[in-house]
Amino acid sequence: MEERITVMMNKKPKYDIVYHTDFHALPKELAGMEISSRRLCIVTDSQVKELYANTLVTLLTPHAKQVDVFAFPAGEASKTLDTVREIYAYLIEHHYDRKDMLLALGGGVVGDITGYTAATYLRGIEFIQIPTTLIAQSDSSIGGKTGVDFDGYKNMVGAFYMPSLVYMNIAALKTLDDRQFYSGFAEVMKHGLIKDAMFYEWLLENMYEIHDRDTDVLKEMVMRSCMVKKLVVEKDPTEKGDRALLNFGHTVGHAIEKYKNFELMHGECIALGFVAAAFISWKRELLSMEEYYEIRDMLVPFNLPISIDHIEPDKIVALTKSDKKMEHDKIRFVLLKKIGKAVIETNVTEQEILDAVQEIYFDEEDERA
Repeated sequence: MEERITVMMNKKPKYDIVYHTDFHALPKELAGMEISSRRLCIVTDSQVKELYANTLVTLLTPHAKQVDVFAFPAGEASKTLDTVREIYAYLIEHHYDRKDMLLALGGGVVGDITGYTAATYLRGIEFIQIPTTLIAQSDSSIGGKTGVDFDGYKNMVGAFYMPSLVYMNIAALKTLDDRQFYSGFAEVMKHGLIKDAMFYEWLLENMYEIHDRDTDVLKEMVMRSCMVKKLVVEKDPTEKGDRALLNFGHTVGHAIEKYKNFELMHGECIALGFVAAAFISWKRELLSMEEYYEIRDMLVPFNLPISIDHIEPDKIVALTKSDKKMEHDKIRFVLLKKIGKAVIETNVTEQEILDAVQEIYFDEEDERA
């Protein structure tokens, strides 16, 4: 199985997204990049290293000048400037120069860190994305957003820096545990909610095949999700306008993520953010009550949360003010006019956000009473 999508920038081809069911075609995909004279550093995390790093080293060593592996501890806690500094040191010690290349092998954390390192090491070296999680394959590996967290605030330091290739091994999705898989599915559903109602309906119709991780269905799901992301990114590569639509659910979601000290997965937090944003959309009479409850309730069959306990709603609201999507002290909040049609608003009030957070807040004491 091979499919290819080309991402365009300024109406010119920028990079390809290719879809395979293994890693065997990777040397062929890199053949046009003259890797025989280049050092390749595979940047990965401690979990993915055990699964795939040796396979890539074996495949690429006969074709490249040198192949190295740098692995950092898996998890959001590693998404910091300290990890970037460690990669810089490794690259310097191993004599990497501007013509060499980084390969981001892993999920969204790996892709973001590697991309930011590539953007800033020697003022920019080439890198490719090899995403292995659903959240990375369907969303974060595409579009050139790179960066790290800073003092617990999500993605506060970063750069727009495009990869030279995105190589998808769809079979890697079958190795994910259920929680990680469904966390990634939240980003897939987001693309349907904001831009493609037919895709959203397709996801519901193929629910059981998605649960079973049918290879052909996963391939179509990831490709259709990528197409939404591609079209948005091509229109607005540096988030001056419509690209902000991709932040649907993220304002409240990121606040919950930080409040919970990253104990919840990213997709779980933005699913809660979906409910909050859809609630505000309903209260503003953009969505009907039936549409709001459908959006909320359809998260449940995909093992995503629609309520949360042990939070302080006012503190969640306060954390939304530290979101990087603030503009002139106003939050760019993404709402829905209908399924498949999102809009950006800058006049959402603190009270509206508080009401929405209280809507998703499950108070155990109130329930017992």
